[in-house]
Amino acid sequence: MVTRELNKNWQSHAFDGFVVNWSEQQQTVTCLHTLAYPPAQEQGLHVTGVSWSTTGSVVACAYGRLDDGDWSTLKSFVCAWNLDRRGLNPQQPSAVVEVPSAVMCLAFHPTQPSHVAGGLYSGEVLVWDVSHPEDPLLWRTGLTDDAHTDPVSQVVWLPGPQHGHRFQVLSVAGDGKVLLWLAVGAGRLQLSAGFALAVQQLPRSTKLKKPPRGETEVGATAVAFSSFDPSLFVLGTEGGFLLKCSLAAEEPALTRMPSSVPLRAPAQFTFSPHGGPVYSAQPLASLQLSHKYLFAVRWSPVRPLVFAAASGEGDVQLFDLQKSPQKPTVSIKQTPDESPVYCLEFNRQQTQLLAAGDAKGVVKVWQLSGEFTEQGPRETEDLDQLAAEVAT
Repeated sequence: MVTRELNKNWQSHAFDGFVVNWSEQQQTVTCLHTLAYPPAQEQGLHVTGVSWSTTGSVVACAYGRLDDGDWSTLKSFVCAWNLDRRGLNPQQPSAVVEVPSAVMCLAFHPTQPSHVAGGLYSGEVLVWDVSHPEDPLLWRTGLTDDAHTDPVSQVVWLPGPQHGHRFQVLSVAGDGKVLLWLAVGAGRLQLSAGFALAVQQLPRSTKLKKPPRGETEVGATAVAFSSFDPSLFVLGTEGGFLLKCSLAAEEPALTRMPSSVPLRAPAQFTFSPHGGPVYSAQPLASLQLSHKYLFAVRWSPVRPLVFAAASGEGDVQLFDLQKSPQKPTVSIKQTPDESPVYCLEFNRQQTQLLAAGDAKGVVKVWQLSGEFTEQGPRETEDLDQLAAEVAT
């Protein structure tokens, strides 16, 4: 069911199981697909990540667990559905990859439509080819001294060091390490560069509570790269603050963690802290979206003032800052029992599609109306003005 905040001059009408609210023009969000892999659901696995292929026709999801527990040896899955395939069976993925540890995150390759990188609870990073489900594994880090010692929070594909056709995989984890991996022969991901978030090297503006158990590193939970400078990125942390970081940082990290390459200290600047771990980073204004955790936030790839948020109360919330800077334009009930929505991704090729995964092991593909995908004439200027107002 789709609901929306109502102003006094809006009317609400129900049809086909949806509640649609009318203003000057009709706004609808419809569910195109409800995808799931029953063996994963029978194990009680959560959808921990979703990603669209570079063609926009395939959606993949990671199955794992995000609640407390040791899931390092939990049999899990990566599943992919080709939505363009005739006779699509929503409970029978086009590809199923069995994984020996809970999968915490995944990301499709920017140019190879069948290559997917994933981060595991065990700390390992792997790359699969989902077009060969019978033998999908391409490369893996292995559980060496270079690997993460905590669950991997996010993986991102980046251009290789020489900016050629090769790509690297960047991974972040709760152990405070940010690692860059390059595929080499014999199916191996080799560490090419690394960073560590040592407590004593964080910017002085960081209001950090005393780390538990005498830990000397701060765990990283999310990463987002600048569209303008490919070396700049923002890290979300377990301490609830955001760090502006640089891949060009040269200062050695003050850490005793073993590594085959020198680990560097990436943090340059601290943004205002949040009240809990940051799971998606790209701050502009402060909005109270949920009484529970927000597990993911994504900007629209085509509308600069539109973003979506995944709520711990089972909602997918769509915001249009041009309409309201404080309230969601549409709030979609993804799970009937308010189980959390853990992840979501816009489709960059078919921009009307938004995929969201939840604690019930379900991926729903939502189709957005044109109002969310057609950019207005002054939208970028309005975003700049909003950012300027926030900064003052």
